[in-house]
Amino acid sequence: MSTSLVDQVNAALATVNDPEIKRPITDLGMVDSVTVDDTGLASITVLLTVAGCPLKDTIDRDVTAAVTKVPGVSGVDLTLGVMTAEQRAGLKDILSDGKAQREIPFAQPGSLTKVFAIASGKGGVGKSSVTVNLALAMAKQGLKVGVVDADIYGHSVPAMLGVADSRPTQVDDLIMPVPTSSGVSVISIGMLKPRRDQVVAWRGPMLDRALVQMLADVYWGDLDVLLLDLPPGTGDVAISLGQHLPGAEVVVVTTPQEAAAEVAERAGTMASMMHQRVVGVVENMSFLPCPHCAAEGTEHRLEIFGSGGGARVAETLSSRFGYDVPVLGQIPLDVSLREGGDVGKPIVDADPTAPAAEVLTAVATRLAGRGRGLAGMQLGLTPTAKF
Repeated sequence: MSTSLVDQVNAALATVNDPEIKRPITDLGMVDSVTVDDTGLASITVLLTVAGCPLKDTIDRDVTAAVTKVPGVSGVDLTLGVMTAEQRAGLKDILSDGKAQREIPFAQPGSLTKVFAIASGKGGVGKSSVTVNLALAMAKQGLKVGVVDADIYGHSVPAMLGVADSRPTQVDDLIMPVPTSSGVSVISIGMLKPRRDQVVAWRGPMLDRALVQMLADVYWGDLDVLLLDLPPGTGDVAISLGQHLPGAEVVVVTTPQEAAAEVAERAGTMASMMHQRVVGVVENMSFLPCPHCAAEGTEHRLEIFGSGGGARVAETLSSRFGYDVPVLGQIPLDVSLREGGDVGKPIVDADPTAPAAEVLTAVATRLAGRGRGLAGMQLGLTPTAKF
């Protein structure tokens, strides 16, 4: 066995990231043994975090591909084992940097992650569709994005991202978010239920505990952006979010009609009461481009749900808060937007040139370009005494 060849194989393994944790398997203690015989056959044992690791096929493929490229290796004999309880405890220490759990990383003064809560006054305005499309649009811009489906009762984000039947992996009491094909990581209360059809019937304290668990007990790694899909209205979860993530910035989603705009204003006001900044309004289902006029080369908008709701919410909140709350975008009605959510292929990925996708991408670019707010951050200032 050539020592140099073993070293080369180990170097190749260091290029393989765990698909859930997004860190090299060599750094995580997952490589148990590496040997290379005289014929160049590399025998490797990789330890999975749990026996039923949902992405073991990905690990198998990536390890085999990386090692096969090493000059002198004639073949790969890969064995997938399982970590012991002690090894999992060691992995948990690596991931948490030895810190105690129940600490929300995004609430810490040094956090560089931009946190956006997507809120609405009422259900049915397309808040979840906006959330998942913004997440994918930001990921396509090269950002590391996580999504918390905090809509405890109406958790639809996993289905919209195509991972409705996926379950997170646990390392002791540390939970891995579920990765998607787009690179976005997601966690939802729906993924933590024993059965997908089980009804969540919780009240205040349980809702707060669920939100804290999804923020503090999940290993998110280094995120550029975290998006939270909030339940509609001004209930327990909105209050808990304000308490646990006061530095989160809020995007209010509404539709054009009067009834939706009025309750959207309440959602924005609730955020302000919790000392969170409302950074803008998204008007969904703004209009339907007339297909007959489009075929003739002219533009005619059919305002099915009326008009002006988004502008009214933005104007009211700007006046109420004393700072500018802009309309970030007006998303037209688009069959592809609905179809993409139904099949787990959001429109910014499935049809990026569609008018709705272009608006959502522009909103995502605008939000991603915002600087991280100073709320909750240490400025490094030390008071000095005057004599």
